[in-house]
Amino acid sequence: MYLDETHNPVAVYRLFQLISPSLPIGGFTYSQGLEWAVEAGWVSDKVSMQDWLANLLFNSVATLELPLIDRFYAAIQAQDEASLEYYSALIYSSRETKELRAEERQRGHALITLLRQLGIGVECYSKQAMESNQLLGLCVAGIEWGIPASALKQGYLWSWAENLVMAGVKLVPLGQTDGQKTLMHLSNLFTSALEQAAATEDWMIGSFTPSVSIASSLHETQYTRLFRS
Repeated sequence: MYLDETHNPVAVYRLFQLISPSLPIGGFTYSQGLEWAVEAGWVSDKVSMQDWLANLLFNSVATLELPLIDRFYAAIQAQDEASLEYYSALIYSSRETKELRAEERQRGHALITLLRQLGIGVECYSKQAMESNQLLGLCVAGIEWGIPASALKQGYLWSWAENLVMAGVKLVPLGQTDGQKTLMHLSNLFTSALEQAAATEDWMIGSFTPSVSIASSLHETQYTRLFRS
């Protein structure tokens, strides 16, 4: 973690709190199309699960979420409300299905509610922007708790991977050991994803994961579902 513990020795623990599955924003209730991908046979074992997640990592997380964490963080520090509104609209419009947009809203609403209850001032930010995505709230908390953007990105990567691997363990199903192997495989790719995100210019920000969009659309009418997306 890129944290200066001499400056704020509890920042690392606040980061752990933000990325914990126990954070009450419902992260573990979403599969982001994985549930349909398993039913369709697109994901059926450890290798296909790793391929599915690597595709998401390099064509969505590294090109959309991670670059926007940097931009949200900088805009908050600069008190640039216009940029906060713009990037909030950008991430919301990048969610291509009804379920993915609902997930973004629900997580954003849950996070802003929690931050308010934890005593973090969110009233100075646009409610519409805060409730349309979770990344803005993540950055607000990060700045409040002294967590640098670099550490927030690392934490976000781990939280994203852990939630989807946990979903895969239930759905494929993967054994617990294969789940841990998948986490190790995926986390070995994080450095490359962070480098890709750092090289992403404003005009390049976006997501291109048509398989996920198709799976998410079909998940809306899937007969038996464990997950909300």
